[in-house]
Amino acid sequence: MSTLAAGRPAILVLEDGLVFGGTTFGADSDTFGEMVFNTGMTGYQETLTDPSYARQIVAMTAPHIGNTGINDIDPESRRIWVAGFVVREPARLASSWRSRRSLQDELASHGVTGFALSGTRALTRHLRDSGAMRAGISTDVTDPGDVLDRVLASPPMTGADLARDVTTPEPYVVSPPDGAAVSYRVAAIDLGIKAATPRLLAALGCEVTVLPATVTAEQVLAAGPDGVFFSNGPGDPAAAPYAVAAMRGVLAAGVPVFGICLGSQILGRALGLDTYKLRFGHRGVNQPVQDLRTGQVQITSHNHGFAVALPAGTVPGRAFDTAYGPAEITHVNLNDGVVEGLRLTGAPAFSVQYHPEAAPGPHDASGLFTQFCELMDGAR
Repeated sequence: MSTLAAGRPAILVLEDGLVFGGTTFGADSDTFGEMVFNTGMTGYQETLTDPSYARQIVAMTAPHIGNTGINDIDPESRRIWVAGFVVREPARLASSWRSRRSLQDELASHGVTGFALSGTRALTRHLRDSGAMRAGISTDVTDPGDVLDRVLASPPMTGADLARDVTTPEPYVVSPPDGAAVSYRVAAIDLGIKAATPRLLAALGCEVTVLPATVTAEQVLAAGPDGVFFSNGPGDPAAAPYAVAAMRGVLAAGVPVFGICLGSQILGRALGLDTYKLRFGHRGVNQPVQDLRTGQVQITSHNHGFAVALPAGTVPGRAFDTAYGPAEITHVNLNDGVVEGLRLTGAPAFSVQYHPEAAPGPHDASGLFTQFCELMDGAR
């Protein structure tokens, strides 16, 4: 249990010139990034450690942030990746049987600036109207104009190649638990992978070899995997041609492929589709997605600011031609119609835009890992 120390006065400046006043917690250094919001009511530790949030300042719309502290079980990667963390009011006390330290202490130890803002609702509504944009948090409260100049000089998310920054520097292996037999050997391309993903695959009998983002198709295929997984990750898919090239090489070899989030966008680009930046993105654990083949609706976990564009002249559910055979859009978001899933109809490859590992939840889509295993079975 720990208490919240008083923060320094600070300002949050958006690239359109809007200024919010608040106080810092955690670290209190100036920070810059893309301003986005997350609608999840739980899972702030998973959000902080999700590599897909690299170079983003994340505002949480739920009011109770920090109340369960930080534990050593829930991190999704080796560090906190957000550029800044905005909450309505950080919890004054951290109390949970799993808690080991406070949110404030964790942010401070990673050098990440938190920003307490009573108007998170106003900020979220502004972003929904105007879209995600660059922003900065600064303790220089006397000169918002100078902070705005620094915001405008910061790099945009469009064109950002961030998978290289967050990927594992060296390969590593996650094996089935408790010495269980290996049923499948999976190569996982780490574009920003969350720890829950190889763990869940391993629980299904997969020996998962996690590889750096820039690995080539030749390097992937040399190990003779039963399947290849392309992970979630940050940045613009158009800025990761190395991942698209690896995807195309794996598709040409006929090895089963499963991609999620950025991995789904990489599959789309490999199939010849375009990608584009969403106005404010999908971030949270409450996105309704429909499987067009069954009509089933799942509530899903999301974290992405880019999406696959519909092929010209086609509609979701209708096949279109690619260099690797016919493909179709399998899933759509019921809030805004965004493409949420792809598959090749004559080859073992599919993807979804959302997160089936879904730590901390929901778990409606967890069966997709089993589908991947069935795809590997069918390819043998």
